[in-house]
Amino acid sequence: MYDSTFLIKLVQAKMPFGQYKDRYITSLPVHYLEWFSRQGFPKGQLGQYLATMFEIKTNGLDDILKPIIREHRNFGMERR
Repeated sequence: MYDSTFLIKLVQAKMPFGQYKDRYITSLPVHYLEWFSRQGFPKGQLGQYLATMFEIKTNGLDDILKPIIREHRNFGMERR
C-alpha cells in the first residue's frame, strides 16, 4: 500500500548509526548509498529510505525533495 507521507518522513529521517550517524538521510553521499546497494539495504523502514535515496540520487532527482525539505523540516537547513 502506498504511504502518502513517505517522502515527508524520508526528509526528516536521520542515519541512526555508522560514520554518518545523525545526518539526514537526504544528505548522505552517493558512494555510501552505493555501498549499501552492493551489500544490501537494511530491513524495514531505514532500508526503504536508503534505497529510495539511492534511486533519487543516482537518477539526478534530488530537486524533487527540496520543497518537501523546506516545508517539513523543523530547523530549515539540512546538515551537510
